[in-house]
Amino acid sequence: MIEWFAATTAPAGLSEIAAALVMPKSSALQMLQSLTERGYIQRLDNGEYELRRLPGEISADGRNYGALIALVSPYLLEAVQQTGESGFIAVLEDQSIRYLNKVLPKREILYDRDIVPTRPAHKVASGIVLLSRASKAEIDRYAVLASLTAQEHSKLQEAIASALSSGFYLNPMGIVEGAAGAAAPIIGADGKVVAAFNISGPQARFVSNSDRISQVVREAAVAVSEELARRGRRLSKGR
Repeated sequence: MIEWFAATTAPAGLSEIAAALVMPKSSALQMLQSLTERGYIQRLDNGEYELRRLPGEISADGRNYGALIALVSPYLLEAVQQTGESGFIAVLEDQSIRYLNKVLPKREILYDRDIVPTRPAHKVASGIVLLSRASKAEIDRYAVLASLTAQEHSKLQEAIASALSSGFYLNPMGIVEGAAGAAAPIIGADGKVVAAFNISGPQARFVSNSDRISQVVREAAVAVSEELARRGRRLSKGR
């Protein structure tokens, strides 16, 4: 049942879950209750259920990132293999970026980041693409809450414009000295940005291969977005 939830991007009711797993409603309900008690599944106010976390995943705030991680992970692994650089998935929480997971390349010299601390959104490529679909009012509000100077606000607007026009954002000088990265937005079935697909590496090596890496990042993010759209359409037809 957890595997089914991990491949499903929207909440589902008891009848739909039982039908999808070809099991009696009574059995499905017992399993749902057990998984809910263990913190893997949560029951919503409307009676539907959604994945809260995967086994081994800790989500302190209870946000539903389990299904997203399960969906994106194969694409992230492939992108890391294609580029030879480190891969990350990030989400926007208030004014900060939270990294959900990372995949490191098998090479001696690589870029590794501690994904526990959050980062200011306007200072990293992932944050730029996550802010790129926000309205002007939302960007202005972010600037106020993040205490941006007028110059920083203007620079953020320029970066967002670049991300919108190209479909990705390249940051040749990351927040960590000697690092660079590229990120592209992952779009959910509702048309909103749900996460950022990011590849980062040592600055000199990354910049010399930035065109190819940026293409891989953009294509991977588009592929994930298309998969989310397909799943959203399937769920809509099934209800």
